[in-house]
Amino acid sequence: MARKAPLAIVKEKFGEKAKLVEALKGFMTEDLWVGRTSSDRGGDKGLDHVSNAKLLRLHATFSEVKEKFGTRAKLIDAILTAENRSKDAGYRKRLEAFPVPRLYDQYKAASKRAKAATAAKA
Repeated sequence: MARKAPLAIVKEKFGEKAKLVEALKGFMTEDLWVGRTSSDRGGDKGLDHVSNAKLLRLHATFSEVKEKFGTRAKLIDAILTAENRSKDAGYRKRLEAFPVPRLYDQYKAASKRAKAATAAKA
């Protein structure tokens, strides 16, 4: 069975790209979004010029993080707990500069390592 193209998935789930962009803008609150934009780096294109595949990945990631953790702060706390570094203020400050997709990838990797370590001890 062939995999669907990103455009087909966008049309199936959201109807059009503009509705997907609007759904992503719903996640752009202080709770989840880092206040950086492409205009900070000299560009001014916004989400309208991002590929469908990337928009779909962002929507999936933000949906999972919102469902599991609610906010970036709780995600950062989960990372620190999984890595046994909950008292490391410098590391927390560094993590606070990361965007949600990077934090979520780091959480998944840290929890996988922690799970493997507990399995090895048993």
